Amino acid sequence: MAIRKSSLALRIGVDVGGTNTDSVLIDPSRVNEPNGGILAWYKTATTKDISSGIQSAIKALLERCLGLDPNSIAAVVIGTTARFRSDLQGSLLAPVGILRLCGPYARLAQPCIDFPKSLTKLICGYYAFVDGGFYDDGKVIQNINEDEILEHVHEMKIRGINNIVIIGVFSPIYPSQEDAVASVVQREFPRANVVKSHEIASLGFLERENASILNASILSFARQTISSFQRAIKALDLECPLFLTQNDGTLITSCAAAKLPIRTFNSGPTNSMRGAALLSAVEGRREPYIVVDVGGTTTEAGYLPPCGFPRQTATHTTVGGVRMNFSMPDVLSIGLGGGSLVRQTDTGEVTIGPDSVGRKLEQEALIFGGNTMTATDLTVASRKLGSVGNAAFVQNKFDDSFISLYQNKVDTLLEEIIDRIKTTPDDIPVLLVGGGSIIVPDSIKGVSRIVRPPFYEVANAIGAALAEVSAVIDIIVNTENVPLLDASSQLRHEVVEKAIKNGAIRGTVEVVSSETFPLPYIANKVRFLYKAIGQFDFNRATEMIQHEDETTMGIHLSWEDKMSASRMAAEISSEPEADIRNYKPTILYNEWFLSTIDLEWIRCGCYILGTGGGGTCHDCYVHLREQLNRGAKIRVIMPQCLQDDTLVARGVYMGSPVVAIERLAVRNPDISEIWKSRANMQGEEILDSHYTLYRCIGKTAEAIINGEIGGYNCLYALLLGSSENLDIPVVDGDFMGRAYPKLHQMTTCIEVEESQFVPAVISDGNGNRVSIMSAASDVIVESIFRAAIEEMGLFVGCAFNPLSGKKVKKSVIKHTLSLCWRIGRASALHRINNQIDSVARSIIEECGGESSAKFLFRGKIVQVSRKLWNGLVYGEISIEARKNDETFSGKVFIPFRSENTYVEHIASEGQTKGYS
Repeated sequence: MAIRKSSLALRIGVDVGGTNTDSVLIDPSRVNEPNGGILAWYKTATTKDISSGIQSAIKALLERCLGLDPNSIAAVVIGTTARFRSDLQGSLLAPVGILRLCGPYARLAQPCIDFPKSLTKLICGYYAFVDGGFYDDGKVIQNINEDEILEHVHEMKIRGINNIVIIGVFSPIYPSQEDAVASVVQREFPRANVVKSHEIASLGFLERENASILNASILSFARQTISSFQRAIKALDLECPLFLTQNDGTLITSCAAAKLPIRTFNSGPTNSMRGAALLSAVEGRREPYIVVDVGGTTTEAGYLPPCGFPRQTATHTTVGGVRMNFSMPDVLSIGLGGGSLVRQTDTGEVTIGPDSVGRKLEQEALIFGGNTMTATDLTVASRKLGSVGNAAFVQNKFDDSFISLYQNKVDTLLEEIIDRIKTTPDDIPVLLVGGGSIIVPDSIKGVSRIVRPPFYEVANAIGAALAEVSAVIDIIVNTENVPLLDASSQLRHEVVEKAIKNGAIRGTVEVVSSETFPLPYIANKVRFLYKAIGQFDFNRATEMIQHEDETTMGIHLSWEDKMSASRMAAEISSEPEADIRNYKPTILYNEWFLSTIDLEWIRCGCYILGTGGGGTCHDCYVHLREQLNRGAKIRVIMPQCLQDDTLVARGVYMGSPVVAIERLAVRNPDISEIWKSRANMQGEEILDSHYTLYRCIGKTAEAIINGEIGGYNCLYALLLGSSENLDIPVVDGDFMGRAYPKLHQMTTCIEVEESQFVPAVISDGNGNRVSIMSAASDVIVESIFRAAIEEMGLFVGCAFNPLSGKKVKKSVIKHTLSLCWRIGRASALHRINNQIDSVARSIIEECGGESSAKFLFRGKIVQVSRKLWNGLVYGEISIEARKNDETFSGKVFIPFRSENTYVEHIASEGQTKGYS
């Protein structure tokens, strides 16, 4: 194709997938033309070394464009789907040192506690808990101690650990301490590669730390890989800068990507969705779509709002068995692609995938003269396509019944993944892209229309070529003196200016997402999360890249590094999977001794009993799992096993779940000895509150029970009862049966006027305690404590007046821990059996059947509204029945006050019915 002489700012986009490497040459000034500004495109098999495939793909573009001046290319942008994903499984990982700026907090769960054991052994080279950290309002937990930092840096130098992670409590909002410590480390240890957690991910301490550790561990290999990309470009006499796409589909310079590789390892799905959005924009429509990207091995589907940027995951994501929380597209994937193997079982059922011939389609598929039956073969045979391979090789090879079974299976797989992605039960248009998309039929149930945009085969490369630049602001604001609308307006302005500073062209920037999250139980505290996107100013590209640290590039692994990495990879082994179908709990002499499987199922069940609130207990869970792996004992007994005069401890965590996931619990390793000696102590919030209480009343508990079974508090009693802590049995029950927002909603408060909680103590684990020796009512107790925790960091451990065994047996909601276990087990069995659609009915059976629980409704969540009032989050969830559902119709509304309160059903005919 001949190139216009006026084209002075062309871009090359490359997307490296597991099967194919796609490339495109595009003129951004002509994207609104019928051809979308596409000057040339090319698709080739992904090579083992990646860079040679990239070089071949770009070279083919240049050869297809006659008279192209290399100086007219403004940038090469590369996206990748699978490159770093394999590295996270251990192929080239380096040991990492971690400095936690946490003061007395974040010690309950040590670094890498949530990693597979094989990765922990390889990656976690050194860690230290040091002074530092912030509270949610910006107050300092402890100031940095430079001498302490230098001591640990010296130790890491001795051990040969060059990759260092710095993570501070609430650092995404208050990054100054991380920046200061990084300066100290780099001054003392210039060869160190320093990763600051606030540059990696947002709030969620463990998840952010996990992502930072993995980022640090793959730094050396990532830099080698990116250097190979640069060499491939220079070999083609291209002098333009190299950019990569991030997981959210926006640009990052190659130097920045070399420092933050974890942000780029899975950008392929977003590139496909962005490319599909840009191609469909030629139609002039701005509406929501579902993008279905069919490759050689998998089909990925995601929701694309009218703004043109994919919906992001709402919670954490798991990669290589590691839980993280950085921005990722909300994409579902199934094993259906053009190269998927098609088989027929002995019972006549047709199966497709998940295994695939992948990049060997042209050697192994029947239509290319091979011997393997693939989805592409069946598609060519059923539709009599002549454009792919040689249709004569499959002519009359399959009978009509087999082809019908194959087509029904494809229809079912696509209908299911699209239905899971949809946000309403209504039909929605689908943008179909990807080289394997020829296997998709012309109509799909639940889809209003299928759009195959031009150049759909290389939509991912187009998305990379036209990637834009972004900026994010994530901050907690006190709205007591600043109106919410004023704060929102100011932050919108700031995020736009931040995007311009990052390289966006002023006038092209728009705020694509703006979310506010009132902090539960805390008055006037709101978290704002804003994101702005704008077109990158390539006229500033050279200037911006020159300001970056070029010394991070051009690094090659030494022979010793490679040998070390090979040894690491050889040591990694897969974690054995438990046989949960045949698993039985251990019960000896009326005591249930928990295992890690029991703990996992209890965690799952308590999350469901959280009824929409209550927070997550993940940090407590991983800590308890670690205790059990070390040989600790956690015993559970039935309520009827209590003697009437047994003294039973009880309590809860109080505060904001948002704070709980960031300012993790305190941990004193000598807590058991301190408890035994009854010395004054500064330790875990809950242990400290209980010890202080028992010192006041002169008694010690002999058992413990949960105050609340749902949400964060469900593992409270297990943590205290562990043999590594108080070593007392945990009663199988609680006083709520689920999660509730108020203390006086416990069953112990029924039919009594005097306070059931006093004496009571709260502790922040940092030396601050508040006690109430007497109170007129339980409502007053909570009001006093809520006011106090505003000054104690918004999260405390709370111990209430212990109860006698007789009182517990009278008020307890029995067997809620074992109910959590049964709910968790049902969920796990349905997950491994791929029966998620029926898990709700199994949970009902575990709760006692239709006499105890009911299946009220099934549908799609279409709206969630929320507001903060008097420290609690109020709102409503709207759920609409799926179209053509023969069982359910109309809508349901679920009002909530931190947790769900009741259900109101409005039938299609307008009748209303409530369920509490």
